[in-house]
Amino acid sequence: MVRYSGEHKQETRQRIIETAGRRLKRDGIDGSGVSTLMKDAGLTNGAFYAHFTSKDDLVATAIADQLQALNANVVAQAEPGLAGLHQIVRWYLSAEHRDNPGDGCPNAALLDEIGRCTDTTRQAYTDGVLLVIDGIAARVAPDDPPTARVKALSLLAMLAGTLQLSRALTDRQLSDALLEQGIRNALALLGNEQHS
Repeated sequence: MVRYSGEHKQETRQRIIETAGRRLKRDGIDGSGVSTLMKDAGLTNGAFYAHFTSKDDLVATAIADQLQALNANVVAQAEPGLAGLHQIVRWYLSAEHRDNPGDGCPNAALLDEIGRCTDTTRQAYTDGVLLVIDGIAARVAPDDPPTARVKALSLLAMLAGTLQLSRALTDRQLSDALLEQGIRNALALLGNEQHS
């Protein structure tokens, strides 16, 4: 039996988490079995239990990882203040994000299923989404954190709902128009109806 280093095991675990995150966002939690998730990572089913206790364990971990990545790669990379909020809104409600759910935000892709998941998964989601919300809130009103947090949560709800609806529409023009209106609505919520 081949023994791998702790570093190799951690790298393998992270590969499973990242590939599972993309698959879950594309096919949903219920539509992604352990076999498929492991195949995506280039591993056999037998290797699964060396890294996770259950599918729920992997789902909770993958959702938390995806939200941390969203925070690090989108929210934290945006410019400070209102300009950064505009960047976040425009990225979120872009045709590219709509058309590539596997590379995007887990909120719009999985929110309906997360609400029916175990408490552990819902807590992992809550912790991860609060990280994103706090990053957005810091740009909304840094001097009033409680108000900023509620406004940031409202903004994320508006963005996720708009993106979900735009993905469901078969009429591409209507979907594009919805994204544009969503940008205007989000900027109005932020107190700035102009968009540059």
